Amino acid sequence: MTRFNLAIPASVLFVLAGCTPGGNLAMLPPAADQNYHLGAGDQIRVITYDEPQLTNTFTVAADGSVSIPLVGSLPASGLTTNQLAGAITASLTNSKLLSQPSVSVEIAAYRPISVLGEVNHPGQYPYEPGMTTLDAVALAGGFTYRAVTDYANDQRSKGTGAGQATEGRIEPGSVLEPGDVVTIYERYF
Repeated sequence: MTRFNLAIPASVLFVLAGCTPGGNLAMLPPAADQNYHLGAGDQIRVITYDEPQLTNTFTVAADGSVSIPLVGSLPASGLTTNQLAGAITASLTNSKLLSQPSVSVEIAAYRPISVLGEVNHPGQYPYEPGMTTLDAVALAGGFTYRAVTDYANDQRSKGTGAGQATEGRIEPGSVLEPGDVVTIYERYF
């Protein structure tokens, strides 16, 4: 019986690894800041104590602003809910509409995530805090039989500018952020 040496040189393995979809993509770093920052598409609930006409749900517009009655348009994208509450309080105080307003802001609905590629039902899905890549794939109907299941691509937007997106490789247990666009790759063989 003849034995063959099937040792594959490391240089060939490196070339083969480069052939896999997303194989050369760097890992996407986890979010460094634990405070959630508002972005276009988020729905927020503004609560003004003892002022029911100023309490309502608003959506952060595509330009990153939010329009509030008697206050007008305020920049919201990139701010935390506490920072936006402070801006609304300052605006109401400076305009002398209320002497000592008590304002709080909470997230009513996060901006959706998108799941594309080798899933059974690609599309947009509602984000939930703590959602992982695998959770997103489950919402999208699971992997197709051609899917790469070990990793995926994620495009994460920061702020409102088009040039402020970060792209990287994520794993099934990676935690997603609102607005992420996850692409599941197709296996070549």
